[in-house]
Amino acid sequence: MQVLVVADADAVARRACFEVIEGLTGGAHRANGPASEDLVLGLATGSSPLGLYRELALAQDAGRIDFSAAHGFALDEYVGLPAGHPQSYREVLLREVCGPLRLAPERLHVPDGSHTDEESLIVAAAAYERAITQAGGVDVQILGIGVNGHLGFNEPGSSLASRTRVKRLTARTRSDNARFFDSLDDVPTHCVTQGLGTVLDARRLVLVATGSTKAEAVSAALEGPLTASCPGSVLQWHPDAVAVLDEAAAVGLRNRPYYDDSAAGL
Repeated sequence: MQVLVVADADAVARRACFEVIEGLTGGAHRANGPASEDLVLGLATGSSPLGLYRELALAQDAGRIDFSAAHGFALDEYVGLPAGHPQSYREVLLREVCGPLRLAPERLHVPDGSHTDEESLIVAAAAYERAITQAGGVDVQILGIGVNGHLGFNEPGSSLASRTRVKRLTARTRSDNARFFDSLDDVPTHCVTQGLGTVLDARRLVLVATGSTKAEAVSAALEGPLTASCPGSVLQWHPDAVAVLDEAAAVGLRNRPYYDDSAAGL
């Protein structure tokens, strides 16, 4: 795992953009390097990756990458929001990713949370797993981390080998997300989320975290034990995981001098 600490949120976005593009175009996972229609990008929502998406849009404008024919796979989706709801993650990604990156909307894949019965949701989750496989797997998965250490909507206690499934949201997660809704009562109680095992299948993971509120979760994920109590700790298990942090998010890291030395190169 590579841990990169930079000055502030803008620097996080720029460096994470570099790491995403390197993971998509470096050619390590494809013998001849990927064509634009072969790119598969895993998409996180929330405030953490917004700056990264802006930087990726600038990179596309500069000709460094082309997302127009890529596939995008969302980490998760709420259960029970009506089609077109502005806070459904499909709508959020259409606004924040498909538009700026010129990613074709029909190539945006989001777990289906529209069903009201558990059996249908389970079937839809399995279909989402198959869709990722049929696309060739995720090349780079963009990640944020919750203050309780969750990745996607994998709350503490989630199996480290879990696949896409229905999960209940914790009270803390619902409270944190209430700012996007009219009231806490409007925040869904359940979601469909990629599992931690699904996330680990991506060829590269790029985590972005900024601000002091994420410091405890970051230190637990990157330096604590590998445990279901901190879902973000699965990054330690991945062969190509990159964490890009600002100074505030990195304040709790015990091994900070080593990370800085490693980032400096040979």
